[in-house]
Formats: sequence, structure tokens, C-alpha cells
Amino acid sequence: MKIAIAQLNPTIGDLEGNAAAILRAAERASAQGATMLLSPELSLCGYPPRDLLDYPVFVERMDKVLEELARDLPPEVMVFVGTVKFNLAADRHGEKGLFNSAVVLYRGRQYAQFHKRLLPTYDVFDERRYFQPGSQSQILTVKTENETVRVGVTICEDLWNDEEFWGKRSYAANPLADLVEQGVDLAVNLSASPYNIGKPALREAMLSHSASRYSVPIIYVNQVGGNDDLIFDGHSLAINRSGAVATHLAGFQPDLQWVIFNGEKQDLIESVPTQERDEIAEMHSALVLGVRDYARKCGFSKIVLGLSGGIDSALVAAIAAEALSPENVLGVLMPSPYSSDHSIADALQLAQNLGIQTETIPIADLMTGFDRSLHSLFSETEPGVAEENIQSRIRGNLLMAIANKFGHLLLSTGNKSEMAVGYCTLYGDMDGGLAAIADVPKTRVYELCEWLNRNCDREIIPQHILEKPPSAELKPDQCDRDSLPDYSILDDLLQRLIGDRQSPADLVTAGHDPAVVNRIIRLVKRAEFKRRQAPPGLKVTSKAFGTGWRMPIAAKGLQGVSAMNNE
Repeated sequence: MKIAIAQLNPTIGDLEGNAAAILRAAERASAQGATMLLSPELSLCGYPPRDLLDYPVFVERMDKVLEELARDLPPEVMVFVGTVKFNLAADRHGEKGLFNSAVVLYRGRQYAQFHKRLLPTYDVFDERRYFQPGSQSQILTVKTENETVRVGVTICEDLWNDEEFWGKRSYAANPLADLVEQGVDLAVNLSASPYNIGKPALREAMLSHSASRYSVPIIYVNQVGGNDDLIFDGHSLAINRSGAVATHLAGFQPDLQWVIFNGEKQDLIESVPTQERDEIAEMHSALVLGVRDYARKCGFSKIVLGLSGGIDSALVAAIAAEALSPENVLGVLMPSPYSSDHSIADALQLAQNLGIQTETIPIADLMTGFDRSLHSLFSETEPGVAEENIQSRIRGNLLMAIANKFGHLLLSTGNKSEMAVGYCTLYGDMDGGLAAIADVPKTRVYELCEWLNRNCDREIIPQHILEKPPSAELKPDQCDRDSLPDYSILDDLLQRLIGDRQSPADLVTAGHDPAVVNRIIRLVKRAEFKRRQAPPGLKVTSKAFGTGWRMPIAAKGLQGVSAMNNE
């Protein structure tokens, strides 16, 4: 039996467009003699649809489009479509009104339907807000001329609860184990699993473990593409019953592949070598995809950003040039009296390397105008951070004016390390429609830039940008290290605190200075109000500031370690 795997990039809410993509995949599958076609979780509406699901008219239209799709599909192919179905028992039993479902379209009708059993509510997921969990695992019997195959159907999280792999269960049920008990020949999984660093390798290891543990082949199809802050990497897989990879699909792009299930051997018969993983290359591909899809799906054709001559704006410019092509990127230099000559030269060299356009708008006169306007109010005070931040806010206003005038997408260029501790200016360098590297720690920014230079046939990031000390250049001789610990120390501390949920005492045990730990914890808490007003940032780590970060602003945070160290 030939099974097609359609790794699709849906646009959330574009029901007709998404249905057309499924139809095109089905027509190709039919031409290749496939019996089945798998598409990702919620492939008809795109994942995550979020509060669009609160509108009954949206779900009703989804079912209408599904019916139309069923009539249009090649009749000989069983097509698995991820969609939303009404829970008709909701009013009687007080249940949620919707199911996250997989519907099999066959011979012009909705042939069978299956409901997701495990609904995640952690990090970026909030499926219990909308969906009722399915009550049981179900099997689809597929008959061909030569064989009968019992197919167990699961949806995303249904495969993420193997206590042997994870060391615990997060849910009472294990849908795959239930299906194996019922006697399945093959398990399929429709998924929309967002990317973060290390996730593709983790998924493969988990699927391989489950396939070999239960001696059942698994075909896993994952969504690809950027949807707001989330990036879906694809990397769909077919795993044979011994746990080896039978086939894999491309990362970070749509793909369509085939796999053969041999009924006599009860296994997938192809085999391919395990892919080598390069986390930095994957992160770069994710960021490019995230920027490209955010722009495309929101209707932007051009990008504008500020070019400071620093490493953060250099990386964002390189990502933007690859995402939308260099001729669609405008870099704006806005030198102040404190801007160094080398920063201007570095920014221009970067633009030349990338082939992007530039404009230069000096801001000294604008700074003088602000000084005059504020003179009477500020006259009895010493110049400080407020005056420094005016420069950033002038630049933010200029960039927003350009974006507003020409309909460009403004990318902000702040990194995760700065966002974490508030080393950024609200209504200044935080301005933008998308924060491209807001989830990339500063040390990873350097790794990405160095990777770009190694893997291109020419220099992309000027060497001087990589070598010079980072600086906001808001006052004479300013360097980031004047205000922050070394970034290698800061990023390790932030990963332990934010990513690993370690306590202040754990951070000290790991070797960090108690005074530094206390200060960074205070800064992280104080910056929460800034992050709440930041543009959406592309998620590439396990815990990003965004959908999956839900910290209160007006609250006391983690207690520091000063008491235990008698400081």
C-alpha cells in the first residue's frame, strides 16, 4: 500500500486556500497510485486558529469547505484532513463544543472521523480552552486488492505520553498503547508541532522509541511554516517497526513524499540514513521561514529596519535579505553625535555585502529639538538614561514613519538577552511589527553570524562587527559590559532561570555570583511591562517571551539569594 505524506504550509483561516493545497497534494498522490494521503493537524484551518474557534460561523464554514473538498478529491485516495468538528453532546453533558479532529475523505464524502485525545495546555498550547478530548482511540480499516490494513489514527500530542521515553506520564491515557492493544498494523499521526532548538532530533528519538517499543510502524506528518510567533519545521517522518527511519521529509519547506507499507511484513519497506543535525543551521532556517511567512501572510512585500553597525541588526538584515530577497529590504542608518565612524562604515559594508538599499538620516538636530522642548522641565536634573533613550525613541519614530508611509514591515532587532533584562527602549528600538531575533540569546547571535560567514561563498557579516565590543552608543565610549555581565555569563544565567526554571539557590550552586543573580532576577522582573508591549517575537527556544510566557507584571517574583548568603 502506497501512502503519501503531504507536509503543508497552511495560512490560518484561509479555508479555501488550504483546501486547494490539500487537493493539489491529493492529485499528485493519485497520479502516483497512492491509497492514502496524510495532511497535518488542523490542515484545513491552520494551526493554531486560537479564538477564531469562538465564532460558530467560522467552524460552520470549515465544514462546508470540507464537504466541497470531499467532492473535488480523487475518489480512489483516502485523504486525512485535520479539521474542527462540533461536539453534538456538548449541551447535554456540559462539555466543550468542539473536537480537534482528523477526518478521512473518501469517494466524495466524510468517510470517518477521529478526535484528538490528549489536549496540551502548557507553554504555547491552550487546547482545553476550545476542545473536548476524544474519549477513545479508533481504528480505520483500509482494504485494497491485496491486503487489509488496520490503521490507528492519532493527532499530535497523542504520541507524546510514553512514560518509558519521558520517565513519567503527563496524561492518564496512552493512545498509542491503546491502539496496539486493539491490534493495529500501522499508526499515523497528524501533527502541528512547533519548532524550537533541538526539537526535530527529540521528535525523531521519541517516534523511534515508540515504534520499536510497540513494534508498530508510525507515519508522522507535521505542519511547516510560520504562524505569528510560532515556526513549524516540518521534518515529517515514517518510522518502521524496528525504530529505523523509513523516510523523512524536508525541514522548513513544504514537501510531498511516499512510503510503502508491506502488508505481508507488516512494515514500511524503505529505509534511509539518519539525518545529521546542525542546530545553528536549523535555527537560521527557522528564522528565515518565520520572517518570510509573517511578511507574506500579513501582506507585506518589503522590510525596513535600523542599521546600527552592531551585530544584532546585522543578523536581522541578513535574515530579511534571505527571506524577502535583498531588493525588498531597506536599511536605515540614523547616526547621532555619539555614533562612531566605524559603526557607520560597518553598517554600509554590511548593506553592500547583502545587496540591500540604505538611507541615512542623521538625528543630531532632532536631539537638539527635544533638548530645547524639555529644557525647562529637565533643567534642575543631571543628564542620564532618559536623555539617552530619547535617541532610541527618535530612531523608532523615524522607522515607524517610513514603515507607515510605504507599507513596509518594520523588524525590531533586539535579542533575547536584552529583552530579558530590559536593556531595550520602549517606543524606541522595541518598535516594530515583528521581533525577528527576540528569542535568540546574544551568544547565539554570534554563532549564527559566524555560521553565515562559514557557509556562504563570501563574507556576509563584516569581521569588524563580529570583533568589536557590543554597544548601544547612546553616550560617549558606552559598552554593553558597563551595564551587564559578560554575555556568556548572562545567557547561562538566563537559560537556567527562564528555560530550566532553576531557583536562585540553584544558580548560585552552579557557580554564579549571588549579587549578580539577585540583580538579574530583579531586572527580569522589572522588564515584564516592556515585554508585554513588544512586537511578536519568533520562538526558537523551549521558553520564549510571548504566547508561552505568562508572568504577572504587578507581582513579587522569585526571591533572591541575598538572605541565604548574609548579604
